[in-house]
Amino acid sequence: MSDKRFARTQMLLGEAGLTNLKKSKIMIVGLGAVGGYVLEALARSGIGNFVLVDFDTFEESNINRQILAVTDTLGIKKTEAAKQRVLSINPGAKVETVDIFVNEETIPQLLQHQPDLVVDAIDALNPKCCLMQALYENNIPFISSMGAALKTDTSKIKLGNLSNSKNCALAKFVRKRLRKRNIDITKIKCVWSEEQTSLPDCALALDDNSDTNGRKRHTLGSLPTITAIFGLTIANEIILSISKYKN
Repeated sequence: MSDKRFARTQMLLGEAGLTNLKKSKIMIVGLGAVGGYVLEALARSGIGNFVLVDFDTFEESNINRQILAVTDTLGIKKTEAAKQRVLSINPGAKVETVDIFVNEETIPQLLQHQPDLVVDAIDALNPKCCLMQALYENNIPFISSMGAALKTDTSKIKLGNLSNSKNCALAKFVRKRLRKRNIDITKIKCVWSEEQTSLPDCALALDDNSDTNGRKRHTLGSLPTITAIFGLTIANEIILSISKYKN
């Protein structure tokens, strides 16, 4: 076994499994709290090709939960920091970066990259639903992350069909919008937490920054543990699926 970086992965998944990972192209849309952990695990598993999509730069407030956010990456584009992270793990990986805000106008640009699978780690409702609709209609496999904010119980995190999600405000709104667009939500795979939460006054704040439409964004309290498990759960599902691992 010549590549010691992924020797233990190959020991478990087999040579053919590792080869499948190396040949695959994964697109991650959103490189924040959840997307960063997806990227970390996939890079360490041996995924050979990445398309990394985000429009933002790292800020100090990201450090509590985003694995790519450290003092040295503050002010740096998330796509650039993510690319350097992948290459520091696996110099042989091919990494494309796309610095755009995802919406109906820019989604066709993303689809041109022809990914084998897409990770939707967007936290804004309309861009998220637009992306999910485009992927669904173009028969591109994808896994979506629902809301991780305000959650604290790791045992309540689930992987399954969107139709089965509950106690997640983001998932509720996504289900409603996708149904209106005639999308079969039983065929959409996602990660969510079914933990019932309350909203303490200290957990909600008005962000100093506006979104691309000039609207003020509300910021919710969150923990690095929950967002990490969301991301690692998604990554684990991708690794097993792409490698065609059978237990």
